[in-house]
Amino acid sequence: MADMITMNAKDAVSGSLGECYVTLEGKRYNLMTAIKFEASYEKTKTEVPILGKVSKGNKSVGGKGSGTMTVHYNAPIFRELLEKYQNTGEDIFFEIEVSNEDPTSKAGRQTILYQGCNTDGGILSKFDAGAEYLDEEIKFTFENFIIKNPFNILDGMI
Repeated sequence: MADMITMNAKDAVSGSLGECYVTLEGKRYNLMTAIKFEASYEKTKTEVPILGKVSKGNKSVGGKGSGTMTVHYNAPIFRELLEKYQNTGEDIFFEIEVSNEDPTSKAGRQTILYQGCNTDGGILSKFDAGAEYLDEEIKFTFENFIIKNPFNILDGMI
């Protein structure tokens, strides 16, 4: 255990040092109103029977991207998408680009572009007389992601 290599605390990435941009109908918005963002990709698998084995195997046959973001309740862009859909039936797709970069961490910068994003719906109006501020959660799906910049491999990982 004495020779065990561990991560340096300074290499943890700060949760608040990020950037989020949304490109919607040809306009790029700095989503500085974002509080929290999380996107994930879930693989679709099927069980495969294998002759000579008691257990079945698992094979990936597809996948689905989805996410949630919490934003301050002060930007109209997602509500306007819902209104446009309601009035015209046209569903608007957009891109989200998220970067994390903590100058103290040797992990460096990571940037991922999410394409074919589409909201699941959203809050139209709200108030809370006892709240310090208002926020809203936006659920979305995406069709593709591109890792434009991966984090660095930290010293000791290899």
